Amino acid sequence: AASGKDLIIKCDGCYHGHADYLLVAAGSGAATFGEPDSAGVPSAIASNTIIAPYNDIEAIKEICAKHKGNVAALIIEPIAGNMGMVMPQDNYLQTLREICDQENIILIFDEVMTGFRVAWGGYQNICGVKPDLTCLGKVIGGGMPLAAYGGRKDIMQQLAPLGPCYQAGTLSGNSIAVAAGIANLQLAQADDFYTVQATALEGMICEIEELAQQHGVPIQIGNVGTMWGYFLTDHTVTDFKTASETHMDRWKIFASTLIKEKVNIAPSPYEAAFWSSAHGEKEIAHTIDAVEKALLAAVQVKC
Repeated sequence: AASGKDLIIKCDGCYHGHADYLLVAAGSGAATFGEPDSAGVPSAIASNTIIAPYNDIEAIKEICAKHKGNVAALIIEPIAGNMGMVMPQDNYLQTLREICDQENIILIFDEVMTGFRVAWGGYQNICGVKPDLTCLGKVIGGGMPLAAYGGRKDIMQQLAPLGPCYQAGTLSGNSIAVAAGIANLQLAQADDFYTVQATALEGMICEIEELAQQHGVPIQIGNVGTMWGYFLTDHTVTDFKTASETHMDRWKIFASTLIKEKVNIAPSPYEAAFWSSAHGEKEIAHTIDAVEKALLAAVQVKC
């Protein structure tokens, strides 16, 4: 509505909700049109979405050159959380901002995972990159179904009744969800809230890394604020391709052992993990004990 253009760029491995435009997997190259990633998504809609590998600036430049003047927006998780947790490389987001400015492309940050988890105000307050639109969800509802988006005034004024873009939803402005969200964010505003949580999480991660080294299981762990993630691999993970090259058989044993030991880890290697202010010394001790059992089980799987 704001740009009058048809094409959207997204990154392989980044998930942005069940919208037909965005349920698209990688095509046959950095600058090719995507194919539907879900049954029921019309190919005509999916063809308007172009895929680029995460952390690959050259792929973005190639797409912009090939489709110059036709790209409406670029949507991205500033920290990828749907291929495991993958950090943006140095200057990646800053360069995306520069390209979008040069090409008149709307830059959208999907901070559904990172918003109010990695810092007050999301990852954009850490990296110093200001998107044109921001999507938020999950955390702002305090456990209730709630989402929000906002951004530049001229874009937001495209929404009805000021503009021609109509938007409504069953849970829009639901008073119970909004009240829960406000209460949740008020708690997160406490002095040193994020520092305290991040320090506790980092302490647990250090213990996990020491155990992994002790038992000979290669592991890569990343964390920012209360968001973290791990890969059972000895190589650096920068995108969906390298994330999918991790030791899957070993991970299955590792994750299933943790779940059996009552540690609620995601049953997928392509999910980030989250810390909570409810986690204390008792929970940390239990987790460390469970991780050691999981590592002992995982090391038995030959890679």
